[in-house]
Amino acid sequence: MMRDRIRRWPGLFLGRGAATVLVATLALLMSACGSDDSTPAPAPAYPRDSELRLNHIQVVGTHNSYHIEAPPALHAVIQRIDANLAMTLEYSHIALDQQFETQGIRQVELDVYADPNGGLYAHPKGLRILTGDPNAHIPELDAPGFKVLHVQDLDFMSNCKTLVVCLQTIKTWSAAHPGHVPITILIEAEDDDLGGIGVTEPVPFTAPVFDALDAEIRSVFAPGQIITPDEVRGDAATLEQAVRTRGWPTLGASRGRVLFLLDNGDHYKADYIAGHPSLRGRILFTSSEPGEPEAAFIKLNDPLGDYDHIRDVVQQGFIVRTRADADTVEARNSDTRPRDAALSSGAQFVSTDYPIPDPRLGTYQVTIPMGAPARCNPISAPAACTSLDIENPRYLSSK
Repeated sequence: MMRDRIRRWPGLFLGRGAATVLVATLALLMSACGSDDSTPAPAPAYPRDSELRLNHIQVVGTHNSYHIEAPPALHAVIQRIDANLAMTLEYSHIALDQQFETQGIRQVELDVYADPNGGLYAHPKGLRILTGDPNAHIPELDAPGFKVLHVQDLDFMSNCKTLVVCLQTIKTWSAAHPGHVPITILIEAEDDDLGGIGVTEPVPFTAPVFDALDAEIRSVFAPGQIITPDEVRGDAATLEQAVRTRGWPTLGASRGRVLFLLDNGDHYKADYIAGHPSLRGRILFTSSEPGEPEAAFIKLNDPLGDYDHIRDVVQQGFIVRTRADADTVEARNSDTRPRDAALSSGAQFVSTDYPIPDPRLGTYQVTIPMGAPARCNPISAPAACTSLDIENPRYLSSK
């Protein structure tokens, strides 16, 4: 097996400098023993790691990466409430670690609901519809902490029900695959009150709730495992200045780590930044346009309408998330124009509901060209870069 052969070369999974030392040591030992083996020693896995940077990559991400489509009985209820909404919810994703392992996904999106006292979302009305049990509940949702779901009470099924469980799943996979490019986690703060249809009223997101969100993320990942705004900014006055001058961390400094982004704008962004100029002390990067001190990451979800803008900001050094499809529309119509524009635009994170085709809708899917987990960014990467410089599947295993 390829994995068994890889296990014999632990130096491939060390940092570039350590691997070089190991190779040199092996060469000296062979020379001392009078070996006439002319087979060259294995090279480090990623010799360009000190040259290439985080913004030089392009990966595919999943939209609402936790989402599991409602069973038919519940879906029929949602259709009666809003047929158009029901159509947009007809997609599912496998577990996060399996997305990384089998689909090459390197960016995920999690919708989070605050639940400081616990149990707020543990008795979804949709579960009562499915089971016929008025007391039916989900024990995993009893404890305090942020919950991961799409629409409270109705579209509540998730492949990881709490933020902590989602993050622990990511952390465990990452630890077993230290050669991966950073896993980027887009967080959407959810507190929409869908008054009038009788669903649970959510807890509003405020600055203290965002403080709790940062604390929960820190409860799972150690400081060195997260690429933070403070790290990227360094001694620069602002994030924007750092990105435009020094740039993002190198891939060598980024492999095996995670990066958090905030999907929301408006008052959510303002509350998250309040008291944290240029995101000092914060975990998540906010979507901010050039000219703002927090500018480093930009969400531009329309790859057709935003195409020129995406290319421009990527050339300036910013990282961008865009969407190849939305609300199942492109898959239903076999419309690949947004997908193709997203990939050629240079957006680092191209999000989709279809990393594999849904046989109900045809053959539509979104993958990195050539099938690699990641590739050199078509706009920002150096000309000599190859996909194997970004992430070679051969070197993923830590064993």
